This record gives sequence, C-alpha cells and structure tokens, in this order.
Amino acid sequence: MGTKIDRRLFLKASLTAGGALLVSVAVPGSSRAMSASLGHGTMADGGFQPNAFIKIAKDGKVTIVIGQSEMGQGVLTSLAMIVAEELEADWSKVSYESGPPDKAFINPLIGSQVTGGSTSVRAFFMPLRKAGATVREMLVSAAAQGWGVAPETCKAGNSMVTHAASGRSAGYGELLDAAAKITLSTEPKLKDPKEFKLIGKSVKRLDTPEKVNGTAEFGIDVNRPGMLFGSVQRAPVPRGTVKSVDDAPAKAVKGVVAVVNLGYGVGVVAQNYFAARKGRQALKIVWDEGSNATVSSEAILASYKDAAAKESGKAAKSVGNVATARSGAAKTVEAEYFAPFLAHATMEPMNCTADVRADGADVWCGTQSQLVVQGSVAKALGLAPEKVGVHTMLLGGGFGRRVGVDYVMDAVMLSKAAGKPVKVVWTREDDTQNDFFRPATFNKLSAGLGADGKPVFWHHKIVNGSIMGELAPAVFGFPFPADQMDDSSYEGAHNLPYSIPNFQVDWIRKDTGIPLGFWRSVGSSHTAFSVECFLDELAAAAGKDPLEYRLSLLDPKSRFAGVLKLAAEKAGWSTKPAAGVGRGIAVAESFGSYVAQVAEVSVGKDGSVKVNRVVCAVDCGQTVNPDTIEAQMEGGIIYGLTAALYGEITVKNGRIQQGNFNNYKMLRMGETPKIEVHILPSSEPHGGVGEPGTPPIAPAVVNAIFAATGKRIRSLPIRAADITG
Repeated sequence: MGTKIDRRLFLKASLTAGGALLVSVAVPGSSRAMSASLGHGTMADGGFQPNAFIKIAKDGKVTIVIGQSEMGQGVLTSLAMIVAEELEADWSKVSYESGPPDKAFINPLIGSQVTGGSTSVRAFFMPLRKAGATVREMLVSAAAQGWGVAPETCKAGNSMVTHAASGRSAGYGELLDAAAKITLSTEPKLKDPKEFKLIGKSVKRLDTPEKVNGTAEFGIDVNRPGMLFGSVQRAPVPRGTVKSVDDAPAKAVKGVVAVVNLGYGVGVVAQNYFAARKGRQALKIVWDEGSNATVSSEAILASYKDAAAKESGKAAKSVGNVATARSGAAKTVEAEYFAPFLAHATMEPMNCTADVRADGADVWCGTQSQLVVQGSVAKALGLAPEKVGVHTMLLGGGFGRRVGVDYVMDAVMLSKAAGKPVKVVWTREDDTQNDFFRPATFNKLSAGLGADGKPVFWHHKIVNGSIMGELAPAVFGFPFPADQMDDSSYEGAHNLPYSIPNFQVDWIRKDTGIPLGFWRSVGSSHTAFSVECFLDELAAAAGKDPLEYRLSLLDPKSRFAGVLKLAAEKAGWSTKPAAGVGRGIAVAESFGSYVAQVAEVSVGKDGSVKVNRVVCAVDCGQTVNPDTIEAQMEGGIIYGLTAALYGEITVKNGRIQQGNFNNYKMLRMGETPKIEVHILPSSEPHGGVGEPGTPPIAPAVVNAIFAATGKRIRSLPIRAADITG
C-alpha cells in the first residue's frame, strides 16, 4: 500500500481492426510488467475490449475507459472530464467504459488498482490530462500532414481539427488512420487552466440517465445463462468455523442442488434465491466459535480504559516536553471520549456472480479493488491471474467495504462446487453482522492552559485496533507486524494544525477479534470527534468563543483558517441563533482537503436532538466538477450525521447484536437538515471529496448541543439520557 509510483507517462497507440484509435497510459511502479499489457486492443464478438484509457471510433465517439470504481462519487464523469478537456472532445460524444483489472489502471497514490482514500482525481488528474493532450497533438499533426501545413497553424476543438487560413476541417473520426502513424510525444503541451471549458464547471453526470431509466447495471442486477443462486450461513461469531453439519434437511428443500462446506460457513446452491435461503435455514450446523465467543462491548471498553490508564503506547507524534509543560500549566483540562464500532451499511448489500470453469473464471461484482479480487480468485482456484476476468459493475455504495473479497469468494467457491455460474446476494443481516467494522476507539485527552487561555501542552492517548493489521494480510496479501504503527487508526489526531508548543499523541493497539476495515474517512471519522470536541472544552475553560479560540491557534493564512472563516460567515456565527437553538463548529483536514462545518441544533426537553441546518465550507484545492464536490459534501455529512445520532455496533458473547435497519438505524429524509455547501476557490493541489465531509459533522453537532444545553457529550451515538441526565 505504501509503494511509491513514478507518474511519468508512457503512451502508446495502435489502430485496431475495427478502426478505433486506442491510447493507453501507464504509470510505472515497482514492476516492469506494469507496462507490458498496454497499447493493445482485441476484437471480441464484433466489439472492442479496451485495456487502456482512450478510444476514438470512426464515428467520432470518444470512450474513456475508467479503471476506478463508480460508487456514487461521480468518478466516471470527473475522470472523463479531465481527458475530454485536454482532448478538446465534444462532450456530447463522450461516454465511458469500466476498465478491467490491469496494471495500466494502478492508482499511483495507493500502488494497486484500488478506489479509495478519496484519491481518484488526485491520482489521475495529471496522467489523464497528458493522455488527452497527447491524443490531441496526434490528431492535429495528422491533419496538418494531410493538408501540408504546420501543426501550430491548426486548432483542435469540439472533436474537430480546423485550419482557419484554408478553411479546412476534419472530425476526429476521419483522422484515425493517419493519427495512428504519428510518433507520440511524452511531454505534450497542456492547456492553460484559463482555457478550461469543462474542468472547474458543473457538468451533469454521465451515469445519471441510465440510473434514472433503470438500465444501469449494479452487481445485484447481474444475470448469466444457466445461473444458480447461492446463500452462505456463516458462523455467529467472527472467525468461527464449522465443526459439523447435517445437510440432509437442506438437500430435501425443493430447488436445492448442492450444499458446500466452506469451513468458515456452509453454502447452499439452488435454482432460485428463495430456495437457497430456505435450504440455508434448514441446515443443522455445530460451530466451533473459537476465542471470540467471549468478546463483549463492555469488556472491550473496560480493557481500553485500563490500557489508557496503565500503558504509554507508542508515540505517533511528540513535540516539546509534555511532562514539563504539565507542571507549569495554570489550568489543566481532562476528558475521555468514546466512538463505537460502525458498519458500512451500503444500500446495495454485498453480492457477486461467479462463473468458474476448468480453464478460467469470471466474476461480476461491485468492487473497489479489481487487482486484489483477480489475485485472490486466481490464488484460490490455482489459476494464472490473466485467466480470471473481473467485470466491475456499478456499486450501490462502497465506503471502504468493497475493498474486501469475502463476498466474492462466496460466489467463486460455490460456482466451483456447482460447476455453473452462481450468484450470491447477502441478506441485510449477513451484511451487518459479517462486516469488517470501523474500529471502536477510546480517547484520553489532557491539556494545560496558560494565563492567556491558550494550550501549553496537549496529550492524547488513542486506544483501538489496527485496521491494517486486519486488512494487510487478509486482503492485500502482505504482513503487518504487531509493532508497526498504523496511521489509519489514529490519523487526524497527530497532525493537528493548532499551535501548541508541547504536543504528544500516543497510540495503544488493542486488537479485540472483531474484524476491522476502512470506513468512510477512516481514522479521521473518530479522531475529529474527540479532538474538536475537546478543543471546544478548552475554549470554554478559557472563556473564549469557540471560533475565535480556534483562529487564535491557527496561522491566519492557513487553509484551516480559510474554511473556518467561510463557514462561520455563511452560517451567521456572529449573530445570535434562534431561541432554543445552539450552534457548534468543527474543522478537520483529511485526504488533502479542509472542511469546516457549523451545525444548528435544537434540543427537546426529553433530550431529543434535531439538526436543523449544516453550513459546510470546503477547500479541496483545484476543482474539477463543483456539482460533484457539493454532492459529496452533502453525502458525507448525512453519513456522518447518521453515525453521530444512531450508529453503534455492539457485541455480546462474540455476536454482533445489530442486524437490520430496525436496530442499525439510518437517517431518514424527514430528519435531514438543510445543508449548504460553499467551495473555497483554491489553486492548491487536488484534495479528495468523497470522505472529508464526514469527520467534522459529529463534533459540530455535539458542540452545538453544549451551546444549547450546557451538556457535554463524550460518547457516540448521542443519547437523550446523556443530555437530560
């Protein structure tokens, strides 16, 4: 995951038998084989199967092949915009295709073909600009040679090359044969950003029409000839295994064709989904529940508190001397915060369709990690990776959950056993109880204030499990030593922007046996809560306004200060809120973007909380599609607000207690606040937008509750009893 990728482009072109110009972009990494698969196109059943980024057909249609996964974040449109901008393509003739698993599509910021970490635009902005510019120059040169004029006298625009002096013009589709003979430039001239026609403008998403008319195909929609259906009963305790199974009752169910002992569970294959479910319910399984059978939420929290009190942990960051500064502080403030395990709860439950044959396999699924899926399936089946086809479908939500391969392997192993294509769809209960979860986290904070009320020291102890300790060996296939620091479990706490002379953050790793994984905004999803709430406590102890206190600790020209000022201005921070309404503010940087939010909250006498309005200011650097940025901020706020008000996964006797939306609640439309998003103009490098909207919302709401009631909330989700008690 930490592989550094050189972003220098290798560009190749070839003319296919179908008359399409295919241009590929490779981003070389540690393997020389990375560029071996590039620059070739094959014809299959009269269609063209690309393995690179740009395809232009004879009719002038431009197809952008996207190796990143679309899960609602708008990547199909944003990346296509980048290419089309430099290509000078007619946007009305631009479409997209999902790319196959291929090293050509490796995400330079991650080192694998992974969609995550809010990196898609950040990773591919410059490579795709260069790809588009290179093709533009090829087409211009092809036209110039044909007309016997200098290329610099020609101009590309709207999928045409024109020569004003002679009045000649040619569409891109007419120039393909000649363009394929042009030597590619490795350093094409890029457009001046002042000339951008698409980048920086709100553009309607390319995938909206098919989602509106119902033709969009998600993983759950896949249907293959002769397909069977599978359902897997997993152990009731994470990592439990099958001790024995009586499958006779399941086999007696009409429509059931096979029962497969998978070790981690038992799968039932049937002619339809309902028969598979009924057969699964008839299974009589004896489980080996293993050591996790005694795990409980209460025991986990007690162990975390004990660790924070007795262990020093490992320093994630240490500046100055906290111990010395503590002894000289005029006032010391201490607090403890807790954030629970959380499930992803994607609207489309986990699913996959697999077709395993003797000579190869194909899988159809929504995945965030195509090469990981391909490699995992190949290893399980003893096949060469190139024998495994991965067909990336639209994702009905990802949030980090679809980085995993567990749901894929269900379908693969059942298809192998049945000898036919098998589609597996998890139930909502399967999805909730067999997730890998956002870590539960205990925070112990202390800070000392000087005579001026500013902090002279800050000490933060974070106790939780290691996300990479779980995912590195299980998903990505490399070890993660027990003594290695894992910043995904504490990010957002050790990189604070505030001016504090003596600062220390310690991480104490306590693995619990509960599976962990990336959850939208990862570590920042819980560290922003503890950090920004504690900072409010310091402001109150110093007798300062929360906004002014933050600004006093920031460089006034910093991006943090910029978004704080913008959010406060748009929210009317300096004015008095309506009677019974409290305002709270919070700010966080994550994935290269800076987001501040002001929440306006009403609290009933019974402790009920109503979030009326959220004002969000974001500095995500140079923008590609402002409409996407606004949508992702709104989505991130709703996702984080759901977690703040309702989100909690609890464990008893090793069993996840929540199963469906009745006890793992989602925010409803009627509960959704008015959300205003303001984008701070910026020429800074791109930041992410899929995740950074989530971290500030919980602390902004909690701080607003304090402003309205004088009650401090230090544990999520927000409970009425913590306000009225």
